[in-house]
Amino acid sequence: MVATSDGLHALDERGTTEPVQHAGRQVTAVMRDGPQLWAIIDGGQIWHAPDAEWREIARLEGIEATCLAMTDAVFVGTSEARLFRLTGTELEPVAGFDRAEGRADWFTPWGGPPAVRSFAEWDEDVFVNVHVGGILRTSDHGHSWSPTIDIDADVHQVAITEDLVLAACAGGLATSTDRGSTWTMRRDGLDAPYARAVVVSGDTVLVSASRGPRGGRAAVYRGDIRGGALERRTTEWLDDNIDTYCLDALNDGSFAAFGTSDGRLFASDDGGSNWREIASGLPAVRHVLVVPA
Repeated sequence: MVATSDGLHALDERGTTEPVQHAGRQVTAVMRDGPQLWAIIDGGQIWHAPDAEWREIARLEGIEATCLAMTDAVFVGTSEARLFRLTGTELEPVAGFDRAEGRADWFTPWGGPPAVRSFAEWDEDVFVNVHVGGILRTSDHGHSWSPTIDIDADVHQVAITEDLVLAACAGGLATSTDRGSTWTMRRDGLDAPYARAVVVSGDTVLVSASRGPRGGRAAVYRGDIRGGALERRTTEWLDDNIDTYCLDALNDGSFAAFGTSDGRLFASDDGGSNWREIASGLPAVRHVLVVPA
């Protein structure tokens, strides 16, 4: 599933496309909850497909939805670093997140308001990445939130394994074995340390990295989930960043894919060791979701 600036595209592992859903509309996120799909459409609309038919569930006014999480509830992250919980057809602000410790220090390098950027879940813990505000953790269903990593790590995506928290940061790949209390930064093997996306693929980790916010020599790297050097596995340097949520993989490591802002889609059948281009000419890719056949 490839969310783009013009519709939601479904492709198989060979790049064969199915009819476009939501054509003419911007789809910025698509998430799976069992057989059901959720999406963010045109910035502020939350859509749900419990079966083959999509329907609008809720919408935000005056604020942009940025990402979704399927936890014990449906969470929606937004611009202005807000968090909402879907209750029926209403999006209710998560008051505890608005009171989170350190919130006054959140920022963006260009001076605009920060935004919620990504989610990850580990048992009872939900991790929320704010750009730029680090990673917040809740263990009580969102009532209270604790900061974890230093906000200056400039986190772009958070992900989890059974016993690790991973974070793609401006300075490399950060890892934590104690649910975010302490962190170790991995940079070995990266040609440039600016990491933008991270995903677990079996017993390996895949990371996109480039020279900086404007991209340059962007590539996908692969490494052992436990540590050691990361190795560049894409042979072609890309100009633009492989962005947050634009890299995804099946948990068993059998298939991975990433999309680019110039409408190309790449796939790997061996856990990210080797990549092939399977589609081009798509609208700008905003989110890639790999689902089992």
